[in-house]
Amino acid sequence: MNPVIGVLALQGAFAAHADSLRRCGATTCEVRTPADLRDVQALVMPGGESSTMSQLLESSGLFDAVADRIASGMAVFGTCAGMILLSSEILDGRPDQRSFGALDISVRRNAFGRQIDSFESDIDTPQGTFHGVFIRAPRIERVGPGVEVMGSLRGEPVLVRRGNVLAASFHPELAGDDRLHGYFVSLVNPAAPAGETGAAVPRPGEPSIHETIREG
Repeated sequence: MNPVIGVLALQGAFAAHADSLRRCGATTCEVRTPADLRDVQALVMPGGESSTMSQLLESSGLFDAVADRIASGMAVFGTCAGMILLSSEILDGRPDQRSFGALDISVRRNAFGRQIDSFESDIDTPQGTFHGVFIRAPRIERVGPGVEVMGSLRGEPVLVRRGNVLAASFHPELAGDDRLHGYFVSLVNPAAPAGETGAAVPRPGEPSIHETIREG
């Protein structure tokens, strides 16, 4: 029984995320309205422009619906702008910009440089490397208690997790490597009804992302 994972399809490379998820055994659907969200057990929030995405979430009526689902335990994976939206503090955001506060981290938008400064680099983990694509990438400037740093670049956190919330500064959907999406799929309980808790906090014996990266 494949989990149904939604991909927020308001902006960004949502189709590439869906392709990666399907290769990892998930069923996907594009999420543009609160009604779409009712059909999924987990959600991927792609890159884009975080303040624009925040406005689109508001105008579509999705912001509160997503917030309610995250609060109820839905697994969620945010990349680049998606990570900004999951953070508890946006250091240079617009005055009216909202975030979900699902991760106790402080982020700064575009801190790794503008579009012209985009780059690729291997990301260090305790068990191996993952090739990261950084495009107008945000920087994590503070990591709060309970947030685990899963990957780093030159000593800076770029991949973090708390319970069933996973976030990356980079674009794993553009790396030609599905291991992070596979790990996220492994967090989602396919037996959970859509509209309810899609994943739980890590259980004893659950494979770590480091093991997934090493074995993938």
